[in-house]
Amino acid sequence: MLDGLRAIFLRDLRIALRRRSDTLAALVFFVLVVSLFPLGVGPEPGLLRTMAPGVVWVAALLACTLPLSRLFADDHADGTLEQLLLSPHPLALLVLGKVAAHWVAGVLPLVLVAPVLALQFGLPASAIGVLLVSLLLGSPVLSLVGSLGAALTLGLRGGGVLMSLLVLPLLVPVLIFGAGAVQAHLAGIGVAGHFSLLGALLLLALLAAPTVTGAALRIALE
Repeated sequence: MLDGLRAIFLRDLRIALRRRSDTLAALVFFVLVVSLFPLGVGPEPGLLRTMAPGVVWVAALLACTLPLSRLFADDHADGTLEQLLLSPHPLALLVLGKVAAHWVAGVLPLVLVAPVLALQFGLPASAIGVLLVSLLLGSPVLSLVGSLGAALTLGLRGGGVLMSLLVLPLLVPVLIFGAGAVQAHLAGIGVAGHFSLLGALLLLALLAAPTVTGAALRIALE
């Protein structure tokens, strides 16, 4: 079973590396959105530090959804998706491999750039560390839940917009706890609770999202 997961992960990762424009577009979008806020709000240090966690998390959330519409679309167009459904490997593991490749190729670069962008808001080093950990815990949930939206809207005209409408409300808890961890740290409050909730959401998404996404793909192809 792990051979199938590894094979689909490496395949999708190679495809993503050949299509660097998608990753670059999401990264440029993320950088521009985060960088424009300090210019528009002004140089007030206290205000910038207060809004930094929310700005970075909202920008990361929106940037992560950009390449999700193509997560299954290309495989659906060339017939690969039908072969995956006929594979002897569990469909949930194959979906997990595709989501993992999407996260590594499209989301991880955003997470690694986020601490550099956070310097524009005057965040202390400890708060930037909390921001990085919260993104590492929360961003996989964005990809896992986003894969469900991509499966539900597969083959629909205007599916990208519909996918955003379906997915974004489900990701509000991740946004709240992710940004709240940094805000709690800045207020001198412990962040263990926020990290525990993000970890619980990640575990729940890992257990449920691949199976539900696989079921949605079967329905979409029937």
